[in-house]
Amino acid sequence: MQPFPISLDQPARHIGPLPQACDVVVIGGGIIGVMTAWFLTRAGQKVVLCEKGRIAGEQSGRNWGWIRQQGRDLDELPIMVESLALWHELVAELGAGLGFHQGGVVYMANGPKDMAGFEDWMPHARAHGLDTRLLTRAEVAALLGADAWQGGIITPSDARAEPMVAVPLIAQALAAKGCVIVENCAVRGLDVTNGRLTGVVTETGEVACDAVVMAGGAWSSLFLRAQGVAIPQLSVLASVAATEPMAEIFPGNAADNRFAFRRRVDGGYTIAPGSVHDFFIGPDAFRNFATYLPVLKKDFRSTHFRAAAPAGYPDGWRTPRHWDVSAGSPFEAMRVLNPAPNMKTLAAVQDAFAAAYPHLGRPKLRSAWAGMIDTMPDIVPVIDAAPLAGLTIATGMSGHGFGIGPGIGRVVADLVLGRAPGHDLTRFRFSRFTDGSKIRIAPGL
Repeated sequence: MQPFPISLDQPARHIGPLPQACDVVVIGGGIIGVMTAWFLTRAGQKVVLCEKGRIAGEQSGRNWGWIRQQGRDLDELPIMVESLALWHELVAELGAGLGFHQGGVVYMANGPKDMAGFEDWMPHARAHGLDTRLLTRAEVAALLGADAWQGGIITPSDARAEPMVAVPLIAQALAAKGCVIVENCAVRGLDVTNGRLTGVVTETGEVACDAVVMAGGAWSSLFLRAQGVAIPQLSVLASVAATEPMAEIFPGNAADNRFAFRRRVDGGYTIAPGSVHDFFIGPDAFRNFATYLPVLKKDFRSTHFRAAAPAGYPDGWRTPRHWDVSAGSPFEAMRVLNPAPNMKTLAAVQDAFAAAYPHLGRPKLRSAWAGMIDTMPDIVPVIDAAPLAGLTIATGMSGHGFGIGPGIGRVVADLVLGRAPGHDLTRFRFSRFTDGSKIRIAPGL
């Protein structure tokens, strides 16, 4: 069985050179960083995007590939509606290589509680003009070819794309527009003069700039804390697999509490647990324990706790929290977070698939991988200016970043440029964890 197709032996596609100065430096080559740089470049800014490893090498290339409005946190939903429109613009400009397909998202009900939740979400779908509708048991069976669920909910306009193909393709087009992208180029720290950001220190030199965007995914908290900016971000491990080619059962995306699947352009399916993930216990887990209690109480049974974060991981016990920017950083020590998948969890996914589709049996796996999802205590990101003038934070997408990435990129670019973002970002403010606000986990599916 093949591992996830990230090889550091292959030459980097984007090698610079790194300029001495620019308008904005974007840290992180995932979907959020790439799309932020896309809109900044389109606005005429001179942008440098620094990626410590490979474009989409971590979670932006390892996710399910869903472009989903259905079940979104209500404060994310307006940005997601915009994001879907932006995906259509990207397809019009970049073509079919993105793997974009508008096949819909279906959630299946394992019991009455699930159906009640779907019914509760319908008024929100109608309020935002979505084409969402409830499905009876017979309708789900006809749509998915299995009489295994009590009903469901579908949003036909929802879509998918191929993450490890789409993000690098967008980055390639971004470079052609004039953005300087440099892979294998970790940003070690920030240059600050009189309380204002004046540039960055990278492993290959310094770059002067007036603005920096931190879009480092699972690494954001580690970097920010070393600069004196603290956010309660943690990371969870999500395991995913790709099956061998098999008969099509549904061209879109579908999930219940036990497993999720979506069609791939190679004729197989991407399959994953419906809600299970793994959590490594590190120093930040203890530091932020009280802040995460509300989500732990809600999601405790779906979390597999592991005793210690591996060395070199963002919350590893032996990962340095401070470093000499002239000598190195943890970001060079681990170019790409490439955790081993939980094969026991994936075996349970195969079993659940076979139980729903006994005529197909257990799907054969072609490859399996895992990614570290950057998450926040209320399962929504931080999208805001930092206390340090010139620094903007866009992190903690909580596993929802791929589909909403274009919309978040447009919003962050406007924040950097001093423009109105066009959406209410109050829920995503930096200060919500320190201003006495109660941690709120909003309705979603």
